[in-house]
Amino acid sequence: MSRCVPVLLLAVLLCACAAPTRQPLLVESDPGQEFPVRVAAAVAGNAEATARAVAYSLAYARNRPQGEKALSSAGTTWTWGALAASLEHLQAILPRLQTEPGLLARDFMWQEVCPEPLMTGYYEPELEGSLEPRPDYPVPIYGLPSSLRSADLGRFHPRWSGQTLTYRMEGAEIAPFFTREEIDGHGALEGMEPPIAWTHDPVDVYFLQIQGSGRLLLPGGTVRHVLYAGKNGHEYVSLGKVMIERGLIPREEMSMQRIRAYLKDHPREMWDLLFTNPSYVFFRLADAGPLGAMGRTLTPMVSMATDSAFLPLGSILAVEAALPEPDGTRSRTAFLGLAQDRGGAIKGSRLDLFCGAGARAEFLAGHLQERSRVYLLLKK
Repeated sequence: MSRCVPVLLLAVLLCACAAPTRQPLLVESDPGQEFPVRVAAAVAGNAEATARAVAYSLAYARNRPQGEKALSSAGTTWTWGALAASLEHLQAILPRLQTEPGLLARDFMWQEVCPEPLMTGYYEPELEGSLEPRPDYPVPIYGLPSSLRSADLGRFHPRWSGQTLTYRMEGAEIAPFFTREEIDGHGALEGMEPPIAWTHDPVDVYFLQIQGSGRLLLPGGTVRHVLYAGKNGHEYVSLGKVMIERGLIPREEMSMQRIRAYLKDHPREMWDLLFTNPSYVFFRLADAGPLGAMGRTLTPMVSMATDSAFLPLGSILAVEAALPEPDGTRSRTAFLGLAQDRGGAIKGSRLDLFCGAGARAEFLAGHLQERSRVYLLLKK
């Protein structure tokens, strides 16, 4: 099987993926001569950032039990030791790839991800704000509430293994934690939990929660990173999907930018639409970021969020995809990706590329929905 068989999968920006219709597989196949050389050229052109990202992944893989299973597919199993050895070898040959681009094809097994993964993007939004309440910054950004509690349900019965209950106390009884409407619409946290910061646009805060982290631009030019701290335990509902179902935005035009434009043009509908998603994310301030699931800083156009049940953290991925451009065209791009993050909507073979910060990153993250050619690289 030299190429994956595409599977039609309706995907909408900001939508949680449905369960894959086919179990994703890794199939050893020949990528051809051109693809590995293009990946090597991309690595050579981004050598310093790639080397730093590889070092992060290697430290993570080395810290795992080396004899335990890291991933398996089609009856073949690879250990964390094998994954660490692959990263070690990649780290060793990185300086040579510019002059010896054939090393990737020669030294690694290329395991193709089938069916062809859907690749989306996420980014680090930038918000103007303040650490003190001000008239021009009336919208709070909340930290993790002290009243939010969680319990490992697996401690109570094996059938609930891996499940967590998020709740609050209401007298002597437990109750679901407050929804988005209760927090932003009815002030459920006012007077109880002081915000960690304030900004001016509730839509900016909503998309900050969707992305999971961002940059807060403070008066005077200081920048603080706003990082994920937890969530309220309610199920995520895709705003994009709701707006399509209500006939507000055509499916083929759906993007983060179209959602923003609609909310700006229809302010009376804004809160009703935002409240359709009861899930709410809380944050913490930091001096560095954004951080992925490894606890390390993410690298733009290298770090990717994957489903760890299929492609664990530390996986080396050779990727080819058509990236959208502002003029409506698409540029066919090959690059080396590293699995360094997770996402609640990232299931099966789906990939989510961290695009960085700034206008270009926002555009790419808002429009990237492409089938991609992906290989897992493992040292021979």
